Amino acid sequence: MTTQLNPRLRFVAGASLVALIVLCLVWELKAAPLRPGGSLFVLKVFPLLLPLRGVLKGRVYTMQWAAMLILLYFMEGVVRAYSDPVSMSVAMAWVEIVLSAAFYFSAVFYVRPAKRAARAKKREARHEAAS
Repeated sequence: MTTQLNPRLRFVAGASLVALIVLCLVWELKAAPLRPGGSLFVLKVFPLLLPLRGVLKGRVYTMQWAAMLILLYFMEGVVRAYSDPVSMSVAMAWVEIVLSAAFYFSAVFYVRPAKRAARAKKREARHEAAS
């Protein structure tokens, strides 16, 4: 049984992850840093670099844990969208929300057929063992 994974979802996940990395760099270094001249908050980009290679290659396991990681960036976007006093930072936070949601949903739906196939294979093995 071969699992058909959607290449469009893989592309959306990869593109939104790369865009989120660029957004975070621009946000914290130039557009609306917490401190003038940039801040150490730019280090939030490094966790996004960890799954980048696996996401671009479409690895199912990487997509799974990266989908959980991306929720931290979604939460940060929501908090900063409603609490930052600088309008540029609020706009960047809304972009972060959209990009992280795009990544999350594309990764979850990309992985879905593989998870279904794994469950079916497990059920089949259990059925054969019981026979």
